[in-house]
Amino acid sequence: MRADEFLAALADLPVAGLDALAGQGGLVVVAPHPDDESLGCGGLMVQALRAGRAVRVVILSDGCGSHPNSQAYPAERLRAQREAETLRAVAELGLDPACVTFLRLPDGAVPHEGAPAQAVAERIAGIAEACGAGAVLTTWGGDPHCDHKGAAAIVALARPLLKDARTFAYPIWGWVLPPETEVGLAPSGIRLDVRGERAAKRRAVYAHTSQTTGLIDDPPGFRLEEAIIDRLCGPYEWYVETNAETDAGTRP
Repeated sequence: MRADEFLAALADLPVAGLDALAGQGGLVVVAPHPDDESLGCGGLMVQALRAGRAVRVVILSDGCGSHPNSQAYPAERLRAQREAETLRAVAELGLDPACVTFLRLPDGAVPHEGAPAQAVAERIAGIAEACGAGAVLTTWGGDPHCDHKGAAAIVALARPLLKDARTFAYPIWGWVLPPETEVGLAPSGIRLDVRGERAAKRRAVYAHTSQTTGLIDDPPGFRLEEAIIDRLCGPYEWYVETNAETDAGTRP
């Protein structure tokens, strides 16, 4: 399926609520970088917390690749900055900072396979079991970023270890794919109405000041554009159910 067809199909997914994703369980949100958790699942996390569900966030990479030329923010300071931003962001969503795990994998080198990926998958499965997760969510394997693909591959490795949790993908950079890109199977999943959570989600996204402002002294470095923020902070979030068949469709 072409990317433009896939994205159009996302817009037609049925609208459903939290129970359609996680049953009566909690959530584990797996983000390749600090900020993906808020961009992809901010509204969902607010709804889950309001419903009294357990929510855990796992940030895979250290985020140090966003501004490699900064003099004021060398890697360790940038890592600390991005972790602090993440804790401020999840607080805007109502999440206790103690519910966030930073794995500090190298930005740009999140593993896709082998023992390193398996070890992370086992860690995620353990977090899911401990919080009674009904769903584990991560970035879509069709996103055009190596770490987003790595996150999808890791959750695929975790899937056989999950006792009761289903797995879902949330697209981030998939929205800007060239329309003719082949992305595999048509999506199956839900749209979540997050109109009531948009303000909190937007505050969470903008808490990532290194990614949304000129804070870091590296003008060519990464900065989220308003267009993608507006897209991801709209009235809906999109969750595509994943399995071995969908994994194969988005694998490089």
